[in-house]
Amino acid sequence: MKKFFKWVLAIILIILITIAVLMVGSKKYNFFESKTIEIGFEDIGELVTQSAYCTEVSVSENSRQLFGATIPFTKSKQMYSYDVVIKAGYDFNEITWKANESTIEVKLPEPKVMSNEIDMESFKVYHEDESIFSPITLDDNNDALKELKETAQKDAIEKGLLENARSNAEKILTSFFGNTYDLKKYQIVFTDK
Repeated sequence: MKKFFKWVLAIILIILITIAVLMVGSKKYNFFESKTIEIGFEDIGELVTQSAYCTEVSVSENSRQLFGATIPFTKSKQMYSYDVVIKAGYDFNEITWKANESTIEVKLPEPKVMSNEIDMESFKVYHEDESIFSPITLDDNNDALKELKETAQKDAIEKGLLENARSNAEKILTSFFGNTYDLKKYQIVFTDK
């Protein structure tokens, strides 16, 4: 019986050494290719009046579990950050105005988020440990980036992005009307649409 256990132990040891040699001696090969398969253009009339810059940290974990416990050597974990730029403002088509004898009444809709973009150049990796038994897939990464953008947008709105967009829109539009009208004779009144 002792000989049997020695053989099993020797075989397991040989397998582990072989895996270790393959992992250390192997080279990672990456191939990237991209091609535009569709492109479209459209006219826009946007007035972007405020930007928020957020640095978001994301942690992705994957592991295999058996009866609620993580199986050893199957845990993958990535911790990284991106800067996210959220811009808010107005669609010009939704802004209306009317000049009377001494007032210019400008009706503004609610400001809205115009764009939410990840700055790919800001990528920083803090921790990366990937198991061959449970790799983090492109779908996992895509879901994590969507969540990262949603969190950044929610935080920016909570910190006053839309209110600042409204305030700055009033300044920009006042300057715009000042180029055409004498603001000493006209009062600009902003109202909600």
